[in-house]
Amino acid sequence: MSSTTGTTTVITNIASLVTNDPSLGDGSPLGLIQDAAVVIEGDRIAWTGDSRKAPATDNRVDAGGRAVIPGFVDSHSHLVFAGDRTQEFNARMSGRGYTAGGIRTTVAATRAASDEDLERNLTHYLHEALRQGTTTFETKSGYGLTVEDEARALRIAAAHTDEVTYLGAHIVSPDYADDPAAYVALVTGEMLDACAPYARWIDVFCEKGAFDGDQARAILTAGKAKGLHPRVHANQLSYGPGVQLAVELDAASADHCTHLTDADVEALANGRTVATLLPGAEFSTRAEWPDARRLLDAGVTVALSTDCNPGSSFTSSVPFCIALAVRDMGMTPDEAVWSATAGGAAALRRTDIGRLTVGARADLVLLDAPSHVHLAYRPGVPLVTGVWRRGAREV
Repeated sequence: MSSTTGTTTVITNIASLVTNDPSLGDGSPLGLIQDAAVVIEGDRIAWTGDSRKAPATDNRVDAGGRAVIPGFVDSHSHLVFAGDRTQEFNARMSGRGYTAGGIRTTVAATRAASDEDLERNLTHYLHEALRQGTTTFETKSGYGLTVEDEARALRIAAAHTDEVTYLGAHIVSPDYADDPAAYVALVTGEMLDACAPYARWIDVFCEKGAFDGDQARAILTAGKAKGLHPRVHANQLSYGPGVQLAVELDAASADHCTHLTDADVEALANGRTVATLLPGAEFSTRAEWPDARRLLDAGVTVALSTDCNPGSSFTSSVPFCIALAVRDMGMTPDEAVWSATAGGAAALRRTDIGRLTVGARADLVLLDAPSHVHLAYRPGVPLVTGVWRRGAREV
């Protein structure tokens, strides 16, 4: 195979290859190819198919009868922060009352941290996620809540990913506790102006105790006017307007989706907005699980993500979230793997990731198992044994 764009590598002797292309292999949504090979050329996938028909390449990797899947696309995380909330989690899990500041605790620690500390923390969790198969991640601001602190969070994040989200509307800043309207004005004005150059997305926590529907609409509309595309923290803690607002504004995703009416499900099924489910949050707060089965049966596109943050879901492990989704949210192993790869890509409106087809980015994961089903079948076991990102092996 001649190469004009880079070195070619074949990964062969793959027991089962998840392509996420239903025109390939078994014709399922996963496009499973048995006894497969995949060819990487430069940073792209150049060929997939039967291992016996693989073209000649510069390099060869023997998968040893193991499974290969697309790299995980973690489309919802909060990784620019300082400190942790161990005591809060311990109290919650021990049934004790805890009156510390929640998000405000993290806001105070983040404001006090240096740029170097925030970046060191961010890269620590990114490497942790990479070792578990995450090759694309979105991350948000939201723990600064001042013009300067939100902008620096996004500047730091933008050095590590293109999927950066402005979340000045995480909660009303403690500095504006007595004047939420003034804080909304800041979020849609000076703060937005400072943050927009670093971000692709704008998000809002539309929930009782955070921002109501009218405030959320104003924030997201202002972001759209600045060229940012909406995402919404929607319907996590209670029924509310978040999901309907997300669909109305063509948000890429409505995230959490725990408390849904039939009208919410119908709106998601009839729109382009992806329902991103975050089981780590329910696990870590002992909350009610989202009903993935209800959404999937209605035809909604579902993504799975970690929601990695220090307060309510301190996990960077997509495999853990896959196991939770299969065990407690009504997903099949196939659906959960699709949602953590192609679903995450859909939640970021990306077609170059989340699949292993010709022309897609060469982001792939080698599992120490013969099938992707082992991600749910063997929960908690470190099955990721190789990770390629943009064609280069990093794990």
